[in-house]
Amino acid sequence: MRALLMLAAVTLALTACSDDKPPPTPEPSGGSDEGDWQDTGAFAACTVDTASNACGSLGSFNASACSPGELATLELEGVYTLHVRARNPRYGNTYNFSSQSMRLASTGTQYAGGLTLDTRQVGAGGNVFVSGSRTEGTNGVRRRSFLGCQSPEPGRLQGCYVECLNGRVEGEGTFDAMKVTARVDEPESSGLERVSETAVTGLPVDVYVTLGHAYVVSLGGGLFVYDVSNPSQPVLTEQIRRTNDTYWNGVWAHGNALYVASGVRGVIVFDLTDPAHPVEVFATGGSRTNVHTVFVSENTLFAASPAPTGEVLLYDVTQPLSPELKGTFQAAGFDAASSYGPHDMFAFEGRLYVNFWRAGYVIGALEPSGTPRQLGSYRYAHSTSHASAVARYGDRIIAFEGGEDWGAHLRVLDVTDPASVKLIGEHRMRDYVSIHNMVLSGTKLYVAWYHEGVRVLDVSTPESPREVAHYNTFRPDDAGRGESFYDGAIGIRVPGDGFIYTVDTSRGLIILRETTP
Repeated sequence: MRALLMLAAVTLALTACSDDKPPPTPEPSGGSDEGDWQDTGAFAACTVDTASNACGSLGSFNASACSPGELATLELEGVYTLHVRARNPRYGNTYNFSSQSMRLASTGTQYAGGLTLDTRQVGAGGNVFVSGSRTEGTNGVRRRSFLGCQSPEPGRLQGCYVECLNGRVEGEGTFDAMKVTARVDEPESSGLERVSETAVTGLPVDVYVTLGHAYVVSLGGGLFVYDVSNPSQPVLTEQIRRTNDTYWNGVWAHGNALYVASGVRGVIVFDLTDPAHPVEVFATGGSRTNVHTVFVSENTLFAASPAPTGEVLLYDVTQPLSPELKGTFQAAGFDAASSYGPHDMFAFEGRLYVNFWRAGYVIGALEPSGTPRQLGSYRYAHSTSHASAVARYGDRIIAFEGGEDWGAHLRVLDVTDPASVKLIGEHRMRDYVSIHNMVLSGTKLYVAWYHEGVRVLDVSTPESPREVAHYNTFRPDDAGRGESFYDGAIGIRVPGDGFIYTVDTSRGLIILRETTP
């Protein structure tokens, strides 16, 4: 099932957190800060030659400059995240980067770059060779192959990479891989305890809690409704899915309406008159609008729509079950080929804050006309601006922003003057694990940090976020681990009922409770 979901991600190329996003236009250097990572050149000295050998085969790699002796002590089994530096002949042979994953194990399904592994050779010429493939309908067969060339430190593998489609080179270059394990410097949890855990089929990605129920959306699984009146024992009351619409990526509620972000039908509106059994009313986008996430502030529904136009759609939801489109917002100079459109948004004190992926973090003024006016933006090198939360600190307005990439972390921005946004603080974890969604409640920021699990930060002094609690949701042996770089704690809500609701891509709905003030 998970492999099919990744295939759906390819089909809906602009929709979501997928290893298969198309190569972007090269990013100009510079920006407001150094970015999440810097291009330091090739990761290894091996090369790819497909002129005389089949694309993706072991023979298509030249390992003569490798250091195979370094691989002798490498613990190859486990989950790895990969930073791939590759050039594509169809995009001018310029180098671009992607974040991928790999799982190597003696049992269970193995993955190579998100594809099911079908070839694994350890010790071939002293090197490590793994390759995975996938049939993509009428497009043919996609293959990703990796040759391990060196291991400069424990748990690290570097080498060469090639991606092929029907035997034609789609990308070739080098990769840097890091093994993801439980942190050795901390216990499984601190300050948080697990109240319950409920498996969710498909690929669970988001949750919203209202009217005593948790609404979980899952790629391929649809909408799951749980009665959480007793959080220690959630009860499934309904599952809703559509065979022609399987990419439901975000969820929000307002009044008696539930809004689900659909990859093909825009915003799907459900009636919550009976909270345990939502009833679909209609969809805003017919059969051609991709909505990635949804957000409601007062009587406005904001829908991030990467395709077909790459805009934020604004709906009047004074009548929650009858949204009326009143305007759109797009970043100035937006380029669909390099930005992929908006991924999330936040409204605060008359302003709209939009994470416009490679176009950066864009701030607009909410106007009575319904069409926001851009006030400013913040863009760092190789931007992948994905999520944020905004609050007032005295005379200042502070935004907490995070990307979604190798090295992506928390940035603290002073956005009081949108035309002159200032970076005033940061909070990092392991570079090979990405931050994801966040919720600000009072002076605490609750973060779903993929492989790092749930992290709770004290942001009473915004310049210096300080971790005060955590819960590690990532376990390398869980089903589906290693298929995607975007793996682990992915969605989070703090509705104010004393519990934290998080969604983990493998473990499902996990309800937590704070054990420290």
